[in-house]
Amino acid sequence: MDKQVIADEFLVWLKGQIPLINHMGFAPLVWDGKSLKMGASLAPNVNDKGTGFGGSLATVATLCGWSIITLHLRSLGRDDDVVIRDSHLEYFLPVTSDFTAITNLPAESILAEFNQKMDLKGRARMDLVIEIKQDDKVALRLTGSYVALEKKAR
Repeated sequence: MDKQVIADEFLVWLKGQIPLINHMGFAPLVWDGKSLKMGASLAPNVNDKGTGFGGSLATVATLCGWSIITLHLRSLGRDDDVVIRDSHLEYFLPVTSDFTAITNLPAESILAEFNQKMDLKGRARMDLVIEIKQDDKVALRLTGSYVALEKKAR
């Protein structure tokens, strides 16, 4: 299946799972199997100063990391839970217009180790860097650790 179709269907699913994001002005996702771009409008994410609300920026960045891991696992035919374990945020510039969160899967060797741990232990950690960009300038950087967990029968 085409990666953009997968991304479009994923965003529809995601909006059904996390109602908050229906109000954040998300643009269509751009997913190529290695990187993910998650754009959002400034208007629904604005603060009292007319710039991007820090909580909204953190939400979009966190969700971008969560989404790329979920998309990766689904590409392997897996349906695992993904959670953020910890994160560190750095705010560099005020966001004054629509913005995009961007992240990449790690190097192939790290990804292979992650996949192997999921297969053997049903649990693996992935560290990611997600950047919020506006006009090719980094406004925020999230460095985070996510954990994927094999779903238990419920």
